Amino acid sequence: MATEKTFYLETFGCQMNAHDSEKVIGTLRRQGYRQVEAEEDAGLILYNTCSIRDKAEQKVFNRLNDYKKLYKLGKRFAVLGCVAQQEGEKIFDRAPYVSLVSGSASYRKLPEMLSRLEAGESRITGLDDRQTDETFETEFTARQNPYRAYITIIEGCDKFCSYCVVPYTRGKERSRTSSSVLTEAWRIADLGYTEIQLLGQNVNSYRDPEGKRSFAELLAAVGEVPGVRRVRFTTSHPRDFTRDIVEAIDSVPTLCDHVHLPVQSGSARILASMAREYTPEWYLERIAWIKSAKRPISISTDIIVGFPGETADDFIKTMDLLAEVEYDCVFAFRYSARPNTPALVMIDSIPDAEKAQWLQVLLERQREIQRINYSKHIGDIVEVMVEGANPARGQISGRSSQNKPVNFEWSGPIAPAPGSYLRVKIIGAFPNSLVGQAV
Repeated sequence: MATEKTFYLETFGCQMNAHDSEKVIGTLRRQGYRQVEAEEDAGLILYNTCSIRDKAEQKVFNRLNDYKKLYKLGKRFAVLGCVAQQEGEKIFDRAPYVSLVSGSASYRKLPEMLSRLEAGESRITGLDDRQTDETFETEFTARQNPYRAYITIIEGCDKFCSYCVVPYTRGKERSRTSSSVLTEAWRIADLGYTEIQLLGQNVNSYRDPEGKRSFAELLAAVGEVPGVRRVRFTTSHPRDFTRDIVEAIDSVPTLCDHVHLPVQSGSARILASMAREYTPEWYLERIAWIKSAKRPISISTDIIVGFPGETADDFIKTMDLLAEVEYDCVFAFRYSARPNTPALVMIDSIPDAEKAQWLQVLLERQREIQRINYSKHIGDIVEVMVEGANPARGQISGRSSQNKPVNFEWSGPIAPAPGSYLRVKIIGAFPNSLVGQAV
């Protein structure tokens, strides 16, 4: 009798990684593997990694070290994703019990690599360089969310921001055809999913290989698929953010009224050093487009503090931009050097304590902005998609079209199912969430 093939997969990082893992899981199942919930129960242990955050690769090696004892029990290990692409065959030197190392651009070769693994090979690599034109499409995606589905429409990045490792780990920008994206959207809707999120490192840099649709036109077309009630997209790059994206949101009700537009800094000098290819004025013009929309659109962003060469005056300019835009959400981080990036050779002379202080000042100011912004919703009736429940508090949790968390009271005998939609009257607000009552 053949031994059952089992696997355990842990995912680190962003939504792109989470969706890649769905495709990997689907491919593994297609190859006859069964997913298990614990490393100890798996014959094959895979870590799908991210290299964006500080010390990301160290966290992966720490995890591998924690479980290397399982190697003696016949377990096989695989490292996938960005850290795999970044570290390459050095992973075998640091963790000799790893048998497979593959970057995301090579996942289409996963069935072949699994066959080699099963045949007894102990050092298998899938490390395509950034010049590949292939995207990882598979009909075997094992979607992990019962109501929200992801579609990657563009992979890789050609921007080469000086602090960012993505172009080196994800490869060049390569887009899927609009026809294949829409075919997948129709299939997803037929399966009962009501929310679709379009993904890409720079999702709005999408260029249709068929030449049929711009990003805005594709966005609108997905929003018009029968059965789809919400369409989101992330992450946009300001350099490719065009006015027709706002016009599409205005004209297609299913497109969510939320835009995530990373600014990174409010200083023109620092933006130039980051190689962001825009100025604060360019960025604020796009914010003005968003704010002039027919319906209110929530805006969120990413900010890096303490970039090499940043001064107190540069930081003040970022704070000024924060006050001008009045974001609904900010993801802010202290700068940390990433391998293989141009910023690695820049002199990082800002003490960690000063970076930490700047970050704290920024987050405290942003918290006050959000407190004011969220309180403006009191009295509104918003549509909420249910995501879960907190029985202890008698509350249901969900999210508005503006991507704002909403917790609301529910007194009925049966809690609404995740993925259902309810109208909720907002009766209270916190800096990071809204409180309401089901209407």
